[in-house]
Amino acid sequence: MSIEGDFIISTDKSLMDIAMIHQYLSTESYWAKNIPLAIVERSINNSLNFGVFHQEKQIAYARIITDYSTIAYLGDVFVLSDFRGKGISKWLIKEITAHPPLQGLRRWILLTADAHGLYKKYGWESILQPEKWMEKVRVNPYNTASDNQ
Repeated sequence: MSIEGDFIISTDKSLMDIAMIHQYLSTESYWAKNIPLAIVERSINNSLNFGVFHQEKQIAYARIITDYSTIAYLGDVFVLSDFRGKGISKWLIKEITAHPPLQGLRRWILLTADAHGLYKKYGWESILQPEKWMEKVRVNPYNTASDNQ
């Protein structure tokens, strides 16, 4: 747990506001539009979660998928709009990358459409050899039939 003023970062899964996380991901994010609640719950259960709380209300979130030995994927990073511009995302990324069980990893990875500048401040770089990377992607996997018309 890390504390700054009225804000706390915790990895305690029992504190995560699943309803808020689901609401944000399913309606406001560009990467998980329409994601079902059951998938959000499963992703939280199978990840290392970081929640930022202000007066016991969760206002930011990120999760790590990792083997705790060689690799970590950072995903689902967001700060609620009322709390943006206060340095919370910087503090959150700093705390995640300094988290003791995540030290010594060979590789960290993430995908972002618009936050490259934030991550570069914490040592992230563009993929060194993108020709070596492959992916299997389902574009818009949570869209309903009516969303695709």
